[in-house]
Amino acid sequence: MDWCHYRFRSHWNLPARPTAVYDVLQRADDYPHWWPQVREVTRIDDTTGTVRIRSVLPYDLAFTAREVRRDRVAGVLEIEMTGDLDGWARWTLTAAGTGTLARYDQEVEVCKNLLRRLAVPGRPVFRANHALMMRAGRRGLTAYLTADGQAV
Repeated sequence: MDWCHYRFRSHWNLPARPTAVYDVLQRADDYPHWWPQVREVTRIDDTTGTVRIRSVLPYDLAFTAREVRRDRVAGVLEIEMTGDLDGWARWTLTAAGTGTLARYDQEVEVCKNLLRRLAVPGRPVFRANHALMMRAGRRGLTAYLTADGQAV
């Protein structure tokens, strides 16, 4: 087993139409406004930017994100990541009643030296840290959609 390799999947039930959720998720520059752990997004060009995240644990992760798929009709947004995390992440949006089911898939290799050294004993803590970040993101996006009047 490669202790520095992670696969994550999260499901968010959101109170807005898939197109409204897609419109928010495609604006990565705005993530820090609704997702507390996304501390900074700096655009490099139309398809690339740098991202700095920090959850509960006292370390930042920084990576370059490059868009590899943007398909509004299919409800898919996908990025490739390089830096402290190497891999990919994908949002897949589907209608669920009057709202949206947002599925987030991520597969990454942790490259940050500190986290690699702590890979074996830290793995459960790192996974819990990621879960806390995802819960906060769901809450933040739900509040953002509701405040913006996009909730159904």
